[in-house]
Parts: sequence; structure tokens; C-alpha cells
Amino acid sequence: MWALIQSVLWWLFVALLIFSLIIFIGFYLRGAFRDRLKYQVKHAPHPEEESFALTLASITNSFITKGIVTDFWNEAGAIQESRLNAISQAQQTIDFETFFMTPGKRADDFAAAITERASAGVKVRLVVDSYGTKDISKQYWERLKRSGIAISFFNSFNWKAPLDYAGRTHRKLLIIDSKFALVGGAGISDLWDGTEKDDDTQPWLDVEMRLEGEIVSILEGVFSQHWTFGNGVADLSREKLDNSKSDRENHLMLVIPGANPKIQFSPIRAFKYNSIIAARKRIWLASPYFLPDNNSIDLLIAAKQNGLDVRILTTSKRSDKKPVYYASYEHYGRLLKGDVQIHEYQPSMTHAKLLLIDDRWATTGSANFDPRSFCHNDELDICSAQPELVKGIKSTFEKGFAQSKLVTYTDWKQRSLIKHRILGNIVDFFQWQL
Repeated sequence: MWALIQSVLWWLFVALLIFSLIIFIGFYLRGAFRDRLKYQVKHAPHPEEESFALTLASITNSFITKGIVTDFWNEAGAIQESRLNAISQAQQTIDFETFFMTPGKRADDFAAAITERASAGVKVRLVVDSYGTKDISKQYWERLKRSGIAISFFNSFNWKAPLDYAGRTHRKLLIIDSKFALVGGAGISDLWDGTEKDDDTQPWLDVEMRLEGEIVSILEGVFSQHWTFGNGVADLSREKLDNSKSDRENHLMLVIPGANPKIQFSPIRAFKYNSIIAARKRIWLASPYFLPDNNSIDLLIAAKQNGLDVRILTTSKRSDKKPVYYASYEHYGRLLKGDVQIHEYQPSMTHAKLLLIDDRWATTGSANFDPRSFCHNDELDICSAQPELVKGIKSTFEKGFAQSKLVTYTDWKQRSLIKHRILGNIVDFFQWQL
């Protein structure tokens, strides 16, 4: 009996030692418990001022360029169709970067489309995240390589620097012939069609836009950053086409790559927080994974108290990551008490990442309002005051709000003890530290 007790105590000691090492190496040494930067901005530029875009770009390491949104989609089926159609038009080059892919019809259709173009002599390059595409078989990638398609797996695990594996590319970018680009938030997965989960059988809500003009050259550079990261060689020998547009068609645009984020400085967080601070009339924010910190909660409540129309559009319990949803729900309390409206989309998962400031500046792309997008992922957002883009994003919000449940403070107080209060807080702790 005493031997059994000794054995149990020994294994408890080993488990405690391992746990302590995880906390020490994985959290403490990485600075996970350092004090957070709090944004307190005085005299923020008005969104109508000419200096607004320049100021925002300079404090977020964003690129200022010109371009035009020539198409906009906010339905999952249309997004997949638009990508396949764009690929079919390629005559010279296809550059594609994504975070998430899973086996299924969408992945097969994508492979068939790029393989056909590669066989026609089009140069195809893929940057795919090594973690986000882990469910895709080696045979899938080998078939593509045999077709002449070049593939770079972003940030594969390296035992020499294991903690670096936390950094992912979360960008979704398709560039055709250096002529036009598609940017959005959707992955290559049948999840978006509502066919993969019993409790989520409707297409997801997401957006994608088609861009032309000077901005395409900037996006080529953004793609080349990660291509070089995986290959060690920057291939910039693209045949440049005339991307110029008339001044009448061109619109000022900001490209926010969110590259190499740190807790001390996150381009995406700085962009979103300072956009919120600058707003004068309206803040509509959409994120499927909504995990605001105390600073952003203070900013949103302050905006509401100053008379702004502040609304959040996020996912419901239909979320593809339910533990993250429970963690998100834990953050609702102060916002609801401060009269910030929180709308949970009901038909399916909403995956759209949107920000509308004063019906003037619209932002969309890959970045969520959560610590992973702020401090770990390389992201890609586009911001512009182009009326067509603003209209498209506003209509997507209205579509989402119309099919959402407005959460009340009473609802929040009646949340589940186990799912929300216990599991949600455990997930929230690790989400913010990892």
C-alpha cells in the first residue's frame, strides 16, 4: 500500500514539474504576463479629414496606395465561384496564400482549377500555412507539385525554435497575372457550405472583394514576403502589367499586412483601436472570434456613451470553435451593461471580419478581433472610403443584423456555469497567453 502511495506521489510530482515548466517556458519567458499597452489618444483626426488615412497608416505600419474595388461578394457560394473564375482567367501567373484548407469538394475544385492552368503554362505559386492545412493529405500536395505548381508551407514546426510555431499566416490572397487580386476571409473548406456539421447546415456569412489598380503591386510585395520566408529566394520577375487607373476611378486605400506582430506592437490591434477612437458617428464591428481586452471594451463603451452607434456582429453557439465562443461570451458583460449592442448571427457561422467607421471608412480582410490576430498571426486587411466598398460592407452588416439575436444583459447573467463561466474563462486565459 505504501509503495502505491509513493508511486502516486511520484507521478503527481512529475506532473507538477512538467506543468511548472510549461508555465515558466511557454508563458513567463515569453512575457505573457507583462503589462499591456493601453491606448489613450488625444486629438484623434476626424474620419473626414484628409490627414486621417495618413495618420492611421503611419502608426500601424500600413501601406498607402490607390486602387478600386471592382466586385464584392458576401455569400459563401459566390466567393468560391469568384475564385475559380479568377483562376480560369489567368494567362501568366497565379499567386495564392491561405491559412485554412480541409479535404472536400472545395479543395478538389481548387486543385483542378490551378492544375488546369499550370498545364497551360501558367506559373502557379502557393503559400499555405503548415498548421491550418494539416488535414490535407501529402498525396494532394504531391499531385499539385507533379503538375508544376510551386508550394511553400509557411512556418513548419522547427525543433530548433519550437515557440516560433505559434506564428501563423492567416492571410487570404489571390493575385492573377499581376492584374487583379481577391482579398477576403474565407478558407478552402466545405465548412463554408454548411455541409460538414450537424448543427450548422447553412452557408457561412463571409465576404471577398476584387481589387485592381496600384494596390495590386503592393499585394504582390506582401505575398513575396511569405514566399521568401519559405524559400529563401524572392522571385520578383513578374511581368508587370499596367495597373494604372484614371484619377476618377482610383480611391485611396490602406493595406494593413499585420506582419510580425508583438504584444508590444501589433499593427492590426493599433489599426482597429485607433479607428474606434477616431469614430464620430458609428462603429460597426464584426468578428467571428470576438475576444476584446479591457482596453478595447473601455473604448467601445466610451464611444457609446458619447452618442455613437456601436454594434458588434459575431457568431452564435453555431461557432466552429465552441470553447472560443464560450470565452467570447464571458466578455459580453461590461459591453452589454454599457449599452453596446451585441448581435449573434443565427442561421450559421458568421466568418466575416468587418469594421465600418461613420459610413465613411470600411475595413475587411482576414483579421479577427482577438489576441491571435493581434499578437501572433500575419494578417491582411484592406481599408478604403470607396463608396461601393462602404455600401457593400454596410449591406453585409444589415444582412447580418437582420438575422441575428440581440443579446441582453439578462441573457448574459443567466449564462451556463460550466460552459461559459468555467470552460470559457479557461479558454480565455490560454487564448490571451498563447
